[in-house]
Amino acid sequence: MGQKIWLPVVISLLCLLTACGPAPEIATVTRVIDGDTIVIDTGQEVRYIGIDTPEIYPTREPYGDQAWKVNRHLVEGKEVRLERDVSDTDQYGRLLRYVYVEGIFVNGELVILGLAEAKAYPPDTKNQEHLEWLETVARESHRGMWQK
Repeated sequence: MGQKIWLPVVISLLCLLTACGPAPEIATVTRVIDGDTIVIDTGQEVRYIGIDTPEIYPTREPYGDQAWKVNRHLVEGKEVRLERDVSDTDQYGRLLRYVYVEGIFVNGELVILGLAEAKAYPPDTKNQEHLEWLETVARESHRGMWQK
């Protein structure tokens, strides 16, 4: 009987010490749709959380091609780590995720290069303060879309 009482306590302590939570998803990017949307090997579309890049469809907005090309360079054909915030999907059925590749926070990289704006989509705002700081740095450095 004593073991049954301690087991949940031990598991809870292990979770606290090892940051238990949803395991990060690992996927391979099969296609880059635009600056902030990709397709992974399951066939699902993934929309980057907390940012908005200029569009390339249906019309090409300034810096849309650059955002798409940089995103392709960063993730296409590569294994990425996908991190969920609060919501699993958006209204279009796309997975909502923070994306990491080879130690790079892709969402943030696009912002710091001036190819994306930090844009909050509550309730998914865990990294929003950081993304907004990166946008401030990009603006003050006149990078990408923030050039004079």
